[in-house]
Amino acid sequence: MSQQTARRGGAAWALVITSVAGFMAALDNLVVTTALPSIRKDLGGGLDDLEWTVSAYTLTFAVLLMFGAALGDRFGRRRLFLAGIAVFTGASAAAAMAPGIDSLIAARAVQGVGAAIMMPLTLTLLTAAVPVAKRGMAYGIWGAVNGLAVASGPLIGGSLTEHVSWHWIFWLNVPLGLALLPLARLRLAESHGTGAPLDIPGTLLASGGLFGVVYSLVRGPADGWTSPFVLTGLFAGAALLTAFVLHGMRAKNPMLPMRLFRSRAFAGINAASLLMFLGMFGSIFLLSQYMQGVLGYSPTEAGVRMLPWTGMPMLVAPIAGYLSDRIGGRPVVAAGLFLQAAGLAYYAAVIAADVTYAAQLPALIISGIGMSLYFAPASNLVMSSVRPQEQGIASGANNALREVGGALGIAVMSSIFSAQGGYDTAQHFVDGLRPALVVGASMVALAGIAALVIPTRRSAQTAEATAFAPETAVASESAEKAVLETAGH
Repeated sequence: MSQQTARRGGAAWALVITSVAGFMAALDNLVVTTALPSIRKDLGGGLDDLEWTVSAYTLTFAVLLMFGAALGDRFGRRRLFLAGIAVFTGASAAAAMAPGIDSLIAARAVQGVGAAIMMPLTLTLLTAAVPVAKRGMAYGIWGAVNGLAVASGPLIGGSLTEHVSWHWIFWLNVPLGLALLPLARLRLAESHGTGAPLDIPGTLLASGGLFGVVYSLVRGPADGWTSPFVLTGLFAGAALLTAFVLHGMRAKNPMLPMRLFRSRAFAGINAASLLMFLGMFGSIFLLSQYMQGVLGYSPTEAGVRMLPWTGMPMLVAPIAGYLSDRIGGRPVVAAGLFLQAAGLAYYAAVIAADVTYAAQLPALIISGIGMSLYFAPASNLVMSSVRPQEQGIASGANNALREVGGALGIAVMSSIFSAQGGYDTAQHFVDGLRPALVVGASMVALAGIAALVIPTRRSAQTAEATAFAPETAVASESAEKAVLETAGH
């Protein structure tokens, strides 16, 4: 498909549609956390059941992301995007009307399926609609909306639960989804990937491996890391993912060609994304509880006080996208990650059972600016590090690594918190939170180091040619032989 055809629906419409769809998918990662007490009061269920209202979505979302992207590349990205929106919207309505905890968990799992199809295709559809020179700004706005959704999930969930009903955290998606369906059908142009047949063995290996790892990460803190099911999931998942890597190196048309990782840009930004979400997700998960359980804020009050962090992407991310167009994504992403790490480290230094909001404010602002500088250029780096026909699977792989990083962050930092602290007293909570934040800051700092592996703009084209055109080298060698043979005759 030509660029002119791809843009026929309009870049502005594509930006609005994909940003709203991405917002819905990203929001549902953490929107349920502050509503759990109300859900338990209405629907019953034990602690494990409540955990699964969060985990069921995370699990299906992470496991099926690459498969959803592959389906879009094969059968049409707009077509599968519409299907993903429809599934997500229907499952949201089912969750809002769930008569019991089991049906709610099932609806959340189906929500994850819809999000896994919809989310990776937002970037590929946006890329097809926006001219190359303006993609940094477009990614900046898209990243701002998605970053706001991730970080403000507890605020939105808490506010709706406190002032309306927990049902509305799911009803919120329904009018948005119903509005997106006709808009996407009319305003987005269809596009495809390579047209290669679906990689069934790769799909099974990736899905099985991710399921085992993510399931174990989700259940580890509750069941214990030495639980037979947790250990089995970790080892089996790791074995399947190893087989997936080997398959990607040898298969003719693999779901995720391992040659993509020859690109320093692709490898660096994916490593940075995994580590960034590991540190950020775990920190937000614990800090939202700290503000409510230790400092005594209501869910709404806690969310408002976190706005210098969570709301900053709406102000800074478009600027970050503009900067990435001018000077390249690498310095902007690296600076953002190091600022995010500094913000978390500052928070760990000042945190106390009776800390004032003024003392927390610098950490929130620094973290907010850092997160904002990361999101937009990161998306640009992911999409520009591969061929246009491979952007769907690149987006799916990056989103899958982010989700795994988020699940790993919550699991690791919750384990550190449990080992050093607890919920019985405010001081005991702080004792567990402080080392967890230090680990979170360290992980984000490592993400900044990984971002420095990404080549500068000047060397990017050379690196891309080396990574993505091995067949060009073969063709050139064949042509050279032909010339020599002709000269010999």
